[in-house]
Amino acid sequence: MSEQTSFKTLRDTPISEYLTPGSPLCGGCGGEIIVKLALKALGPKTILVSVPGCLALFELYPYTSLKTPMLFAPFPAGPAAAQGIVDGIEALVSKGRVSNPGVKVLLLTGDGAAYDIGLQATSAAIHRGLDFYYLCYDNEAYGNTGFQFSGSTPLAASTSTTPAGSGLRKKDLFEIWRAHNPPYVATVAASRPVDLLRKFEKAQRFRGPKLFIALGVCPTGWGSDPALTVRLDKLAVETGIFPLKEAVYGRVRHTYIPRSRKPVEEYLRHQRRFEHLFKPVRRDDLIRQIQEDVDRYWENVRE
Repeated sequence: MSEQTSFKTLRDTPISEYLTPGSPLCGGCGGEIIVKLALKALGPKTILVSVPGCLALFELYPYTSLKTPMLFAPFPAGPAAAQGIVDGIEALVSKGRVSNPGVKVLLLTGDGAAYDIGLQATSAAIHRGLDFYYLCYDNEAYGNTGFQFSGSTPLAASTSTTPAGSGLRKKDLFEIWRAHNPPYVATVAASRPVDLLRKFEKAQRFRGPKLFIALGVCPTGWGSDPALTVRLDKLAVETGIFPLKEAVYGRVRHTYIPRSRKPVEEYLRHQRRFEHLFKPVRRDDLIRQIQEDVDRYWENVRE
């Protein structure tokens, strides 16, 4: 990024911690890394809203892994809950009860709520111009209830409800949001922490809805080694399967363009959900189809 930023290298990462050790999330959870970094960028005056999903386990009554408050909302109603908090803060300011509180509202969802169950409420919140941060931890299935197919499940991925592999391509949540013309939309990755911190920093310049889509490497659902979480995340970026980009009022810019993309096979073969592509019979047709989809995307990228 060419803009002024506080985050030039990893050494500039804030040392403050708002997510404590000992959460009940699975070992190697990519979402936990993402939230940890996001809170470092947003700071202590952040109120979280969560809906049913893996990240809701940060607060499991009477225990919590967070140093910031979190409100738990029904599955489709995360944006409505965020709206209530934002309106409540604005009411307190208008009555003189508080002045310039600097509070940020961060909604945490998985892809089930972001792509499917909560999409209607989300669309309405963007349309209203709600001033909030929306972080989607995209592990590409309904991970908290048995890893069932979701609108984010990629082509050929095996889930508990598509054991032979999905025959559909995943929805493009980035473009769904961008069509609403919000001030800021971005993708972020655990393997590129400085890029993530810069994007959360940049988003704070804008008032209105701000989306962050994070690929959520999920060892439990993906059947991957927890020790490979960051490596898999990096492979998703380096193969081009998960592009790192942002859109400011609709204008898209890629913040990282792999100069020599790795073949998608290097990413797929480390996950049990794609194991059927390699044995007992190698499915070159499906591997080729996934590769062609990625190649087609990058053919049109200019910046």
